[in-house]
Amino acid sequence: MNRPTIYRLLLISLFTAFASQSSAVTDLSVGAAMPVLHGEYLNGKAAVMPEDAAGHVALLAFGFSYQARFTVEAWTKRFRGDFGNNPRVTFCEVPMIPNVARLTRWFIESGMRRGTPKADYRNVITVYGELNPWKQRLEVKDTDAAYLVVLDPKGNVAWVHSGQFTEADYQLLAAEIRKVLPTQ
Repeated sequence: MNRPTIYRLLLISLFTAFASQSSAVTDLSVGAAMPVLHGEYLNGKAAVMPEDAAGHVALLAFGFSYQARFTVEAWTKRFRGDFGNNPRVTFCEVPMIPNVARLTRWFIESGMRRGTPKADYRNVITVYGELNPWKQRLEVKDTDAAYLVVLDPKGNVAWVHSGQFTEADYQLLAAEIRKVLPTQ
């Protein structure tokens, strides 16, 4: 094979790979099943959502930058105050970290562990990798905002929101949690 043919084949392969990636992105429509999210809890155990939250109403609070952590923490702190003692409700902070940061993973995660009580390690899922599919799903425009997804007990998307913490928006979240919370 000559050099131009190899380059053309490589270009076609790359184009096909990018095209298949973009077409494989499923959205986060209310009522739809949550796409599978793989990550790792701060305790080192593998995390698979929505599977790990099955049977619970779950709040997933995504952050796409270091600065977003403050917004995510504002949402989850308020959420924990209202729902933290309810065994049918759970939440996870989900730092979304680009693949390139894998080189500094130890540094990043040791900092997260230092700032997180051990009992809360199960409430933090770090995700490393190609973030564009999740940015598309969540329609990320401001990487410093929190991106919130509420899952019903079956793993379906019940509510999606993005932005800084406000009490008015939090009340909408709390109302949705109460709406999808199974009565027993």
